[in-house]
Amino acid sequence: MERAQGGDGEAFAQLYTAYSDTVYRYVYYRVGGMPTAEDLTSEVFVRAFQRLDTFAWRGRDFGAWLVTIARNLVADHFASARFRLEVTTGELLHSNEVERSSEEMAVENFRNRGLAEALNRLPRRMRQVTWLWTLGVPTAHIAQQLGISPNTVRVHLFHARQRLAADPLVVLIASPARS
Repeated sequence: MERAQGGDGEAFAQLYTAYSDTVYRYVYYRVGGMPTAEDLTSEVFVRAFQRLDTFAWRGRDFGAWLVTIARNLVADHFASARFRLEVTTGELLHSNEVERSSEEMAVENFRNRGLAEALNRLPRRMRQVTWLWTLGVPTAHIAQQLGISPNTVRVHLFHARQRLAADPLVVLIASPARS
């Protein structure tokens, strides 16, 4: 990180390699389209590069900072009127992909929101471990980042799964729709 902040392009390339999949997955599952997710992921790294000097270690991983940038870009994307009218060339190239109906997207949005609310009800450390794991951060990295052992990470994940499985909202959104 320090080398990248000092202007070392190779160091930033290593950061890109380490975090691009995490950022892409985050964006893709929110916008639902490959071309848009690719564009927004690129924009995340452009903005991160432009603002690299503003990143300060505060106990949060660089990936969390990138996901914050991604979250803001996704929100801006949906807030703009342009996204409703725009059809990108990439979308035309990938037009053979199955398009989801607005009802399917609304149900998925409801499920994602409900799961996020259930995750936010977990105790702080358990929530931190679960969010990082959900973003694809390996167990060893979570342990190192949070200053706990990998076994403690696994225990937190086990207990989080148990609590989420018992959460009435998660049970509701996980059950198949009834006619």
